[in-house]
Amino acid sequence: MQAEPQNDAPGRAGPQADLRVAFAFLTRLPLRVDGGVGAGRLAAAAWAFPVVGLAVGALAAVALALAAGIGLPAPVAALTAVAAAVWITGALHEDALADVADGFGGGRDKAAKLAIMRDSRLGSYGALALIFSIGLRVTALTALAAADAAATALIAAAAASRAVLPALMHLLPPARADGMSRHAGRPDAARTGWAVGIAVVAVLVVLGIDRGLPALVAAAAGAAIVGWLARRQIGGQTGDVLGSAQQAAEVAFLLALVAAPH
Repeated sequence: MQAEPQNDAPGRAGPQADLRVAFAFLTRLPLRVDGGVGAGRLAAAAWAFPVVGLAVGALAAVALALAAGIGLPAPVAALTAVAAAVWITGALHEDALADVADGFGGGRDKAAKLAIMRDSRLGSYGALALIFSIGLRVTALTALAAADAAATALIAAAAASRAVLPALMHLLPPARADGMSRHAGRPDAARTGWAVGIAVVAVLVVLGIDRGLPALVAAAAGAAIVGWLARRQIGGQTGDVLGSAQQAAEVAFLLALVAAPH
């Protein structure tokens, strides 16, 4: 696959086409996208990433409600909700987190780190990262369930954590001369702003300013830490780095809600 320029200028395909591209890439829904999602089309659709997050969060909230409705304990209902989100996304972001943890933890230099990140095998760092990510999310949702806030938290966290993807795509250069991140293109400032704006409005509507704003700050901080590490470790972002930032942002968002008064 030939690499595309970093500032690939995406075409104006329209909001519906952008949504289709975003859903096709970020979920396992069997959507056909003519021409695929590369060559800048993903960058053009980046504004819609938090919209996909809203849908993923809503599905997870339904799974949570169904599990709680049949009398399952709060921890089991929370795990069911996380499993539903993992299923609909095809574990896209979890796989990325494991790859980054293995690469950053086990590689001695940039080349070694990038090589490990492309290796499909799971190492100790990756396994531990998945345990921590899923464990923290389930624990946070269990705590929020006591305040009847878990469902809304799922929706808001899913939207906010996907808004960090176009932000990092815009701010950080691709770390590889080839690969998904380079081929996807770079969202312009307008599309990045739309993604962030959609997420902020959705979170504040769902949670209110008092709870939503600190959670948004926490999510941004989580993604920023991943971006900072990626810049130091490999010189930029990859698809795996973006997925790891989503995981960090979602965990930080949920933990901020748990820490805040209900």
